[in-house]
Amino acid sequence: MATTAPISANKAELIAIADSVAKEKLIDREIVIEAMEDAIARSAKTRYGAEMDIRAKLDPNNGDLRLWRVVEVVEQVDDIYKQVNVDQAQKLQKGAVIGDFIVDPLPPIEFGRIQAQASKQIIFQKVRDAERERQYEEFKDRAGEIITGVVKRVEFGHVVVDLGRAEGVIRRDAQIPREVVRVGDRIRSLILKVVRETRGPQIFLSRAHPDFMKKLFAQEVPEIYDGVITIMAAARDPGSRAKIGVISRDGSIDPVGACVGMKGSRVQAVVQEMQGEKIDIIPWSADTATFVVNALQPANVSRVLIDEEEDRIEVVVPDDQLSLAIGRRGQNVRLASQLTGKAIDILTEADASEKRQKEFVERSDLFQQELDVDETLAQLLVAEGFTSLEEVAYVEVQEIAQIEGFDEELAAELQSRASEALERREEAARTERRELGVEDDLANLPHMTEAMLVTLGKAGIKTLDDVGDLATDELVEKRRVEPRRKAETRAAEPKGGVLAAYNLSMEQGNEIIMAAREAAGWFAEEDAVADSAQ
Repeated sequence: MATTAPISANKAELIAIADSVAKEKLIDREIVIEAMEDAIARSAKTRYGAEMDIRAKLDPNNGDLRLWRVVEVVEQVDDIYKQVNVDQAQKLQKGAVIGDFIVDPLPPIEFGRIQAQASKQIIFQKVRDAERERQYEEFKDRAGEIITGVVKRVEFGHVVVDLGRAEGVIRRDAQIPREVVRVGDRIRSLILKVVRETRGPQIFLSRAHPDFMKKLFAQEVPEIYDGVITIMAAARDPGSRAKIGVISRDGSIDPVGACVGMKGSRVQAVVQEMQGEKIDIIPWSADTATFVVNALQPANVSRVLIDEEEDRIEVVVPDDQLSLAIGRRGQNVRLASQLTGKAIDILTEADASEKRQKEFVERSDLFQQELDVDETLAQLLVAEGFTSLEEVAYVEVQEIAQIEGFDEELAAELQSRASEALERREEAARTERRELGVEDDLANLPHMTEAMLVTLGKAGIKTLDDVGDLATDELVEKRRVEPRRKAETRAAEPKGGVLAAYNLSMEQGNEIIMAAREAAGWFAEEDAVADSAQ
């Protein structure tokens, strides 16, 4: 390579070499000049002494090369290579005083084979470092773009792609399953992320990410590129099936039809690029229930029940639609769950009926026992939508009195009994809480009930300091749930925060913890420390 020549080349050749390397590697010419100067200075140290502070300067215009060493003027010399006394300094620079740094010109040197090889390695390393930095700067802000490259090699299942000025890698988990890739194939992929590493920037690509499908549609559908149609959500099972939810900002344009194209031309172009992956294009809706029904296509849905507290959706389908709604190996419901961002339970009409009947019996028994009423009256309350003692105790009397066969006197009596039942529960919980050793001070915290205190006590949280030591998510964060086929037991699922079952918000959880810290005197101690420091 021409970069070995600077050591023995003439002035014009030095500049020509610098220009050639800068152009070939697409890096700044000044960086190549600096690399040459560094290589020459290091080689000079092998001649004059490695202990010296030797500098080299190469004129970028005419190629003139100057060498010198830098020395410090001191009163008493401790390092003869980097220091001189005042008398010696006067020979180098008139008027030099202690503390000055002066230059001592050095004569040019002849470079041997070893010095030339060492200089070559230094220049190579500097150029490589500059090239890596240039690659990082070029790609660092391009995450999320689609790029085309040529397959360079396949290593341990990972595909290395030549991107022209850099290399990218498609890891095994970012590839489309069963896709056959050969060296020399042109391939499109999504720039997932760019990471700066010592061996150079690592450009991670993906063909399995949902955003890859979104970008392909943006290239094939002008309305998406122009922003008239927006892909609101996307979910993929790479190589098998995908779903996208689209919406149109223009009422005259059908978003699904625009994405499908004339005779399916647009969607087929995307399908071919994704190796035959089937794509369901569905209209997006701000109404969660409507969007879930659309997302579960082609299955028909009878009704949708949304549990906002659990952040789950229960979908009831006809018995003959169950397998279609679930899909092969749960694919359809899994993609619908990813698309909507909600955990989805699929139940048949028979399952739903059985569940409703079970809940009806449980609530009726609750009212019979706690309100001391007969079965008929308890069933009437459940049939009217009452699900708990709190609802009976705290609703307006008229809401109960308007039930057929009820009057205000009966409604007032039921509310009184419900209140008494709640007080009994509270007293029982208070007794249990004290048996667990939970301090009474915790009962004064905001939003706290005796039932919550029992839960805290069972978790070993019994003092104000114990509560103050908690993070908000440890106290109230809701458990994470996954989609299920049926409403099965949840015992094995993550439970989240200690009080997750009580549906407290993060703000309420924070209030509880801050109140506990204040009551425990944490802030008074901090103030005392601050006053002492002052």
